[in-house]
Amino acid sequence: MAEIREIPSSLHRFERIGAHTHIKGLGLDENLKAVKIKDGMVGQEKAREAAGLVVQMIKEGKLSGKTVILAGPPGTGKTAIAIAISKELGPNVPFIQMSGSEIYSSERKKTEILIEAMRKCIGVEIHEMRKVYEGEVTSLEIRTAPHPYNPYQRVPESVRLTLKTTKQERTIEAGSSIAQQIIAQGITEGCVIQIDAETGRVVNLGLSLESEKGKLYEVDTRERVPRPGGDVLKEKEFVYTLTLDDLDKMHARSRSGSFFSLLFGFSESKEIDSEVRAAVDEMVKKMVDEGRAFIHPGVLFIDDSHLLDLEAFSFLGRALESELVPIIILATNRGITTIRGTDVKSPMGFPLDLLDRAVIIATHEYDAESIREILKIRANEEKIRLDGAALEKLTEIGSSSSLRYAVQLLSLAAQNAKCMKRDTVLVEDVERVQSLFLDVGQAVEHLKKYEMRMLHY
Repeated sequence: MAEIREIPSSLHRFERIGAHTHIKGLGLDENLKAVKIKDGMVGQEKAREAAGLVVQMIKEGKLSGKTVILAGPPGTGKTAIAIAISKELGPNVPFIQMSGSEIYSSERKKTEILIEAMRKCIGVEIHEMRKVYEGEVTSLEIRTAPHPYNPYQRVPESVRLTLKTTKQERTIEAGSSIAQQIIAQGITEGCVIQIDAETGRVVNLGLSLESEKGKLYEVDTRERVPRPGGDVLKEKEFVYTLTLDDLDKMHARSRSGSFFSLLFGFSESKEIDSEVRAAVDEMVKKMVDEGRAFIHPGVLFIDDSHLLDLEAFSFLGRALESELVPIIILATNRGITTIRGTDVKSPMGFPLDLLDRAVIIATHEYDAESIREILKIRANEEKIRLDGAALEKLTEIGSSSSLRYAVQLLSLAAQNAKCMKRDTVLVEDVERVQSLFLDVGQAVEHLKKYEMRMLHY
């Protein structure tokens, strides 16, 4: 008998807490009014309410072809608002986050990277009706034959199996392809399977609860499912959710007939031809018109978007006018600055024609009360017990320096308290890590102090 050992409940899975793990939504009420503290969001009420209106327009399909710009100083929650928008849209809406610097590559064009990111943000929900054989396997017989090149080896030639549902029982015969799939998936009597009548694809759904094996084996890795109802041969709807980029790659792979592609399974080119994308667009439009597919426009969030150059901005402006385009959210912390690739100065480093067709959401610096509440949320998320005096000290640091610096000191102070064998972070822990690390202002003063001893270029 195999030895089975239960895992003690004291073992914990590895858990990584990110900068925005605590964000669960925009924190709005039923009237789209911002609650001061809700869903991990604190403050920035006007920006959150504006984002709430954007979410409603996205859900109603009325924001296609428009751009949203999040503008504000560093550390004022621009990325948090973009992530909250994705949480509000739900799991079926694609959300892609990238930095403006990611478009620069020595192997691919900037416009190719942008259009790929945009097409990853458009989901296509495909509904397909297919004839399938579905039921519990009550008998299984696989016939073998001598291998054509090795008479001492036998290979599956055909299979005869009986499928049973709650309504009927049928026996079917199939060829070597289905027989090989049954062997490869370890399908035995008692399994519930599904066989596509057109392609012959076999899917093992699990072990039937009504079968003898399902009742007998208490320790089994296979999932237990009920015996299917209805006829054995039935029409069933299958739903697939893909992105336009997935369809582009599938179509490009099927069209590529080169020897290189046949050997290694991918195209020679790293870029997808515009003709392939046009063909995919026509195919998707036809499926939507026939009611076999639904489009879910997603969100492309480009952080540090002032790093885009004039060519990229020009491409985005043209792309916004096409039919299949996601909602594009740009975030920047720049003021009046030069448009990259030119010597022209402009607000936020964006061309004026792009600013004209965008809705701009402003974020502002947090007050002391908001910083205190954010620190409480972060402490709870990181499972840190924080003393009242330590919280006030961190709030003071966040108000005088920055919220990000205060959050970093929170984690460092927790580690210091752990080294001191304490469960609670005290004010002396905060003061110690504050003396060990520098904020931006202190770092500048330090560099000025030793300016003459440092290297100059």
